[in-house]
Amino acid sequence: MVYRSEQISTDIEGYLHAHEHKEIVRFVICGSADEGKSTLLGRLLYDADMIPTDEWEALQKESLRYGAAGEKTDFALLLDGLQSEREEESTIDVGYRYFSTEKRKFIAADAPGHEQYTRNMATGASTADLAVVVIDARYGIDTQTRRHSHILRLLGLTKAVVAVNKMDLLHFDRKVFEKINSAYRAFARELGIEIVFSVPLCALDGDNVVNRSDRTPWYEGKPLLDILEEVPLSDSMAKAPFRMIVQTINRPNLQFKGYTGTILSGTLHPGEQITVLPEGKQATLKSIVTYEGDLGSASAGEAVMVTLEEEFDISRGSVLVKTGDTLPQNGTITAHLIWMEKERCVPGKRYGFKRGSTVLTASVDTIEYRLNVNTMLRHETDNLELNDIGFVRLILDEPIAYECFEENRQMGGFILIDTMTNHTVAAGMIR
Repeated sequence: MVYRSEQISTDIEGYLHAHEHKEIVRFVICGSADEGKSTLLGRLLYDADMIPTDEWEALQKESLRYGAAGEKTDFALLLDGLQSEREEESTIDVGYRYFSTEKRKFIAADAPGHEQYTRNMATGASTADLAVVVIDARYGIDTQTRRHSHILRLLGLTKAVVAVNKMDLLHFDRKVFEKINSAYRAFARELGIEIVFSVPLCALDGDNVVNRSDRTPWYEGKPLLDILEEVPLSDSMAKAPFRMIVQTINRPNLQFKGYTGTILSGTLHPGEQITVLPEGKQATLKSIVTYEGDLGSASAGEAVMVTLEEEFDISRGSVLVKTGDTLPQNGTITAHLIWMEKERCVPGKRYGFKRGSTVLTASVDTIEYRLNVNTMLRHETDNLELNDIGFVRLILDEPIAYECFEENRQMGGFILIDTMTNHTVAAGMIR
């Protein structure tokens, strides 16, 4: 298969303009091990004509050497690029893939399903807008499906598509699909996840991936790609209060001083009053500077440089808000942690705390509980082990301005770092 576009050859400027203004959708494909997640994404790219000629030819050769699909093309090899992944026939690291259709641009994260790689799954889901939860029709919902679903919700994802895969092995039995769909929807409802659509499919053969399958005449819905193109995404960040964390200070000469960063939420206009936190200083926004010239406004997701009318020191990691907005500022916070390190988390140990460009030192004061992902019950514990989800109290070496993760993922999300090894040991969500 070859990726082609007639518009590219006849109207390159028109194509680039349309491409630039397409909406970007970030989604993660998750679920238990060996349920066909990598195969699903590989097949989607193939059927959507998104695999360049040279990559397709290489895939054919690699399928003969490493493939686990018999005489068929092993589409999982498009995502499983590590030697160890191919030898073990399983995903270990997160595989990212960028592609574009006529309606949207996509950044897909193929998450590993094995329990020992749960931390990698959390990384892939941390920036996603939507989840595609893959469930093997033969086995239904299992522990890792539940674990991934809990992590999705903890990471702020509230929308998911259920993809019941390997339906061909059960002769595309409608009752099997409806039973799994009903059970997972009930489970997701408890977590607060909305199931926007459910799809019966065979990823290996492409049934209901890009094209409707004649092997599921009872299925009245759309194929997966159509759903991804049409599912509505929230614009809550653009409508939320203005927030921006200062990433760098730019001072090429004595006449200019700019503060760069990505607008995390809200909209900003020159002339508005700005408060810098935690310093508490106030100033008037003078200009919004970009490479192409000053802007009359900027909104969530845009990387900009701002200048202020007043001259005073602002530190990297400071938070800019509109004057009048209030944010909690504290040196003690409570948060959910997804523990990602073999060495246990124990109270009293100090870690590096990083939220965007804010870098501090923190210690775990107390571990309130560990969450059992099967029963959703909380258990008392004095430590957290690899892949545990716990609720802790952290003490920072200085106060920070923050928001709860549910309200603003960037303002409420952080990582903990082992200062000796520089390993990321946990992903945290301020509650």
